[in-house]
Amino acid sequence: MQNTTSVPELHFIQLSEDPDLQPVLFGLFLSMYILALFGNLLIILTVSSDSHLHTPMYFFLSSLSMVDIGFISTTVPRVIVDIQTHCPVISYVGCLTQMSLFIIFACMDSMLLTVMAFDRFVAICHPLHYQAIMNPSCCGVLLLGSFLLSLVELLLHYVSILKFSNCAHITEISNFFCGPSEVLKLANFDTATNNIVRFCIGALFGLLPVSGIIFSYFKIVSSIMRSSSSSGKQKTFSTCGSHLSIVCLFYGTGVGVYFSSSLLHSPRSNAVASVMYTVVPPMLNPFIYSLRNKDIKTALCNILSRAF
Repeated sequence: MQNTTSVPELHFIQLSEDPDLQPVLFGLFLSMYILALFGNLLIILTVSSDSHLHTPMYFFLSSLSMVDIGFISTTVPRVIVDIQTHCPVISYVGCLTQMSLFIIFACMDSMLLTVMAFDRFVAICHPLHYQAIMNPSCCGVLLLGSFLLSLVELLLHYVSILKFSNCAHITEISNFFCGPSEVLKLANFDTATNNIVRFCIGALFGLLPVSGIIFSYFKIVSSIMRSSSSSGKQKTFSTCGSHLSIVCLFYGTGVGVYFSSSLLHSPRSNAVASVMYTVVPPMLNPFIYSLRNKDIKTALCNILSRAF
């Protein structure tokens, strides 16, 4: 307890030390946060208010929107306050809390994208059994399983940072939020051990969901190729296009940040790159689905026509 209390607060790195850029950063983060909240809440409202969208696919989409709201709310409001107060400081407990929420929402994002790929696989490859397989109970179990796996990943991180209380000499976080990578650096690990822990947890909770998505779409593409109907192929591709776009956005930015953190030796450059992973996907996901999905666009038009 003495070592824990000797680290009363931790300091975030600032995205920019230029005073003239602070109002720009404040307006940028505030705009992106409002846009993300508006878009995801609109998806949730649209799915819940239209009975035609009460299907497993849109159930998982609305769940993804709720997770995205939590994901972006874990980091961005804190950044906005820090920019406004010019005091990027967080307590020991606050840092662990932010890391915990970040891990849970990021893992749930990944798991839900995998579940949505599985849903499309069942709908396209086994259409006659779709209602029986993707029943409400199964959907609830898949959602609960995603949450429980997120808790397992969080537990593994906590097991890895048991030595965090011994790092009284370190008081700076080399990012604008308390992510798992930054907290692991604070533990009494050498660089090799730190990389091994990151690789093992990343492989377990990164490669497995990606493998599930690749397997699902491999089966989907194989089924489409065997189909003789061109209209059926076009409809299938349009149905899966939105989900594939979100998958590419989420994992593309994540992989980009992972490699940039290895190549960029400047902590501030790494922090700027992290914005692409933590802010951009939750902000763009609802608009990707709104623009590429005919059912969502039709439901939105119906809501707007009733409102006005």
